[in-house]
Amino acid sequence: MRTNVYALAAAAVLACTTAAGAALPNPPDAKRVPVTDTYFGTAVTDPYRWMETGGPEFQAFLKSHNDRTRAALDSIPARAAFAARLQALSETSNVSSGVVSRHGAYFYEKLAPGANSVKLFVRSGIGGAERALVDPDAMTGPRQAISYFSVSNDGARVAYGLSAGGSENATVRVVDVASGTTLPDSSDRADFGVTAWTDDGKAFFYLKRQEVAAGASPLAKYLNVRSYRHVIGEPGASDVAVFGAGVNPGLTIPPTSFAAIGVSPETPFLGGVLINGVERFVTVYSAPKSALANPATIRWELVIRPEDKVVNAAFHGKTVYALTAKDAPRFKLVKFDLPGGTIAQATDVLPPAARVIDDVANASDALYVLSREDGLGRITRIGYDGTVREISLPVNGSITGLAAEYDRPGFIAQLTSWTDTPLWYAYDAKTNALVDTKLDPPSPVDFSGIVAEEVKVPAADGTLIPLSIVHRRDIKLDGSNPTVLYAYGSYGISSNPTFSASRIAWFEQGGVWAVAHVRGGGEYGEEWHLAGKGANKPKTISDFVDCAKWLVAKGYTSPGKLGARGGSAGGITMGGAITSAPALFAAILDEIPVSDQLRIETTPNGPPNVPEFGSVKTEDGFKNLYATSAIHHVVKGGKYPAVMLTTGINDPRVDPWQAAKMAATLQDATTSGKPILLRVDYEGGHGLIGGGRSQAVALTADEYSFLLWQFGVPAFQPKL
Repeated sequence: MRTNVYALAAAAVLACTTAAGAALPNPPDAKRVPVTDTYFGTAVTDPYRWMETGGPEFQAFLKSHNDRTRAALDSIPARAAFAARLQALSETSNVSSGVVSRHGAYFYEKLAPGANSVKLFVRSGIGGAERALVDPDAMTGPRQAISYFSVSNDGARVAYGLSAGGSENATVRVVDVASGTTLPDSSDRADFGVTAWTDDGKAFFYLKRQEVAAGASPLAKYLNVRSYRHVIGEPGASDVAVFGAGVNPGLTIPPTSFAAIGVSPETPFLGGVLINGVERFVTVYSAPKSALANPATIRWELVIRPEDKVVNAAFHGKTVYALTAKDAPRFKLVKFDLPGGTIAQATDVLPPAARVIDDVANASDALYVLSREDGLGRITRIGYDGTVREISLPVNGSITGLAAEYDRPGFIAQLTSWTDTPLWYAYDAKTNALVDTKLDPPSPVDFSGIVAEEVKVPAADGTLIPLSIVHRRDIKLDGSNPTVLYAYGSYGISSNPTFSASRIAWFEQGGVWAVAHVRGGGEYGEEWHLAGKGANKPKTISDFVDCAKWLVAKGYTSPGKLGARGGSAGGITMGGAITSAPALFAAILDEIPVSDQLRIETTPNGPPNVPEFGSVKTEDGFKNLYATSAIHHVVKGGKYPAVMLTTGINDPRVDPWQAAKMAATLQDATTSGKPILLRVDYEGGHGLIGGGRSQAVALTADEYSFLLWQFGVPAFQPKL
């Protein structure tokens, strides 16, 4: 096989041109080796199947492409200054996330000013001194990232996952809180986290991948994910499987199910939860906690089935509180008692309403229910005596974190919006007061000149699609504003309001930031999710295009100033925008994208995603996947917008060949003369998951510079 066909030509005759007419060297040659598959009578030819092997030729293709991309982006005169501005703005952020409280101590993650990696901190009381427990920047060897953390019930120890280079291949470690010492404990293949601690804090339960033998199918990687028990002080090799496929006699658990265990001091019962890949609805078993003494003999009792449409369950004493979409597309909260009870006997605690119920947390005094009303977060207190109280919130935006303790009343919650710094507020149930904890300082970046609009755009079928538009207060609706429109639209995940100090750099360029809340997401609950799933998936794309057209029609921007951004499953949306409305966008950022939906099922992360996207093994599944598979809708001779695709070499979710195939397909087809770039992060994985500050700044600088280049902004025209 050829090994040098990807070298860039020193003088390319058919070079692409930049927006200002400067020559961009030709992209590396992508050889074509057609492979044809027939799906239910439809023949589909794939000329780039060879990329899926990941061999030397493919690696050479990626490197040549990335070298070309770097040469172009690094030659943009204003990029360095823009990156410096992003770095300075990033350093102003001092936001804690994932706060967990234990007996007055607070544990949280934060990317502190001056740090490159997220660290794990603890402080005694809200006003106590902050102390780092885990600092990846201080570790030697390959760059590590904290994947998750879990605090023992007494607050004495924290189990946390470490993974290298964005791989998400985590090893679970343990730190002693009082001394700050990392204990010898270590267990590998712990990608999916610690789910619970024993009441005495001497052991914890975590999800562990099976060991895949050399030469075995790569599809086995995420099969038979079981719960293991690790005893503090014991070697990881002695960890015992306690719940999962092949572990529990008399219990049939599919190999595709992730089997998690829940344990809490507030209840005498265990929870056994089966998660079927990305399927939202779970199976739940219960058993007496005392049965953990001999896991092999646990008699599990089935209490919730997938058809009950439960997404979350909380135990309090003998009562199970479940969040279900059954007969309630925006969800409702129900309860039933153990032992012997099932959801079939459940009674409503919070009946279905116009609000979308997202989550429930239990404190000693009450349940605290998180919901959204027209995209804005709400919290409802439901006392164990049945009393209901709406809590007035000081911020009309998102609730991005809530921490409650089973043995303490009230909660703390992080509130934010498009223009409000994320701040943690504490709720006192006795006074019904919510006050700023001062856990984090407000951002020093001035957002007073920035406003957020929430509008609804009529889709082609008349459905109103929410659209968030954030911009400078003095904007003129004359079509001249650089605009980036973002969307995701899968798994029932909502694109809620978020604050970013770094985003001010875009607004300083006169930019508009917009988010299309397309169908397939969760903005209006399960009904919104299903409206963009399966045979309805094309509506995710058409909703995005309709929002883009609305922005142009209303004068926020124009096709020459409009960019699009989305990634991962959002790559389906971006790919659809590229192929269905190429003249509407000047440039598209297609990040870590799913571009070839017919082949993702052949990857380790493919089978877990079948519940969301379907399978080529069924006729309906094939038709649905083919309808929105981007590379299969690129037309030879089409005039496509400028596109920059990104990928991470260690991505465990979307393989790099997905972006590479799309890049090669577009380059072979387009006649617009606009650049198709492929950016490869050789120290990264799935986007910025597990990445450091420097990676985030570099990526944002590259993406915004690429957009401004294509929008014709003079300072961003490359000197090639």
